[in-house]
This record gives sequence, structure tokens and C-alpha cells, in this order.
Amino acid sequence: MSNAAAEITSAPPGTESRLEVIDVTVDFQGLRAIENVSLDLRPGEILGLIGPNGAGKTTLVNVLTGFQPPTAGRVRLNGVDITAWSSHRRSRAGLARTFQSVLLFRGLSVVENVESGAIAGGSDRTTARDQAMDIIEDLGLADVAHRPAGTLPFGSERRVGIGRAIAMRPTFLLMDEPAAGLNDSECSGLEEVIRRVGRRIRCGILLIEHRMSLVFNLCDRIHVLEQGRTIAAGDAAGIRVDPRVRQAYLGDEVG
Repeated sequence: MSNAAAEITSAPPGTESRLEVIDVTVDFQGLRAIENVSLDLRPGEILGLIGPNGAGKTTLVNVLTGFQPPTAGRVRLNGVDITAWSSHRRSRAGLARTFQSVLLFRGLSVVENVESGAIAGGSDRTTARDQAMDIIEDLGLADVAHRPAGTLPFGSERRVGIGRAIAMRPTFLLMDEPAAGLNDSECSGLEEVIRRVGRRIRCGILLIEHRMSLVFNLCDRIHVLEQGRTIAAGDAAGIRVDPRVRQAYLGDEVG
């Protein structure tokens, strides 16, 4: 295990394991993408992050994972300030993410793609292969395990990307629009996959998603952004009827 991972793979005694964004602001050449946003995520829960296009959702995930430095504010993992940490160091310490674009190694097999996640998480090659096969079976991909990832239908590619992320055994998994491009049947299957991920490794999941049926079916709590600011946060029942959220984003999409 690397020194970075050893620092905070578990919370110190008496400290609750938690991923926190504290008063984060991000400016891009005079444009304020995020303003004074705070949220937290604990292992075993699913937190939805929703809002209109351009609300700052992906920017916030980039801050969490080290791809975007904040202009102001902090990111903490298990009480440790990781704001200045690289994305690689954060991933070794328990943060993993999926992207809007799946970004698979298209010439490698499904099992090799998932295996790469386990190796990135610190497993040796033999252990990584065993872990990958277990995950592939759990995600319903055993029959395509040895096919090149680039030959799969889009919905299966999404599952491989999720499998690669969970092979890192993260404490926190950040998912950026996993249902993008999926049909209703594939989305239903994805919902069950995400539930199984939560049961399998008990990680906290931050879910950015525009498909509201998925968000309201899965999420324990929901955080809503508009133009880079928090306009609401709470449980699904409260968010569903919040007049600010309906006006800014939901409209009549949910009853």
C-alpha cells in the first residue's frame, strides 16, 4: 500500500468516515462556476447531485477528485484536508469516479479493463484477476468477459466502466451521469447495478444524473445546484415538492 493510501484509508479513531466539500468556490477566467458550496457524503449512502446543465455539477466532482483546484474552500476526507492532493493520490486513498464518456481501454478485454482498476487500487496481478472475475459476474458480464470492450453495446460498456471503478475498492464512488445514452430497459438494469455496488462494498456514492426516476428511486439525500449555488438539500420527499427546485429544474417531471 502506498504512503498516500495508508494515511487515510480508514477514519481515525473517534472520527466518522466522511467526504466533505466545505465552502468551495471555482472561478474560470472571471466566470464563477461554483459559489460557496458545501456537502458531505458518508459510506453506505447515495447522494444525488442534480441541477440544470451548467449548474456546476461536473465541476464540483472535478474538485472532489483533484482534476480542478478550487478558487476557495476545502475538500476533506475522513477529517484530513486533501485540497492540494493530486487525483492519483486521492484515488489511492479511496476516491474513484466514472465519467460521462466511458473511457474504456477498447482494445483490451472486459476482464482486463476491470482488472486494471484492481491493480490501480493496489492489488497484485493474480488477486486483481480474481477480483475482476467476481465483479464481472456480479454485474452480469460473465458471458462477455473475454470480448474486447470496444465491441460491446453501450449499456454493457457502462457496466464495465462501473466495474473498473469498484474494482479499486473505493470508500467513495463519484458517478457522473451513468445513465446518459441508455434506454429505459438499460436504465432499469443500471439502477440494480448501482444498488448492488452499494451492497457489495458499502461505499458512499455521489450520483450526478438527469434521469429523475433513477435519482428519486436510489438516493438517500439530494443536493440541488443552480448556476453554481446550492438552492436545496434534503431527502427525496422534500426535494420533490420544493418550489425552488421545481421552478429551477424539475417542473412537472415528477409528481
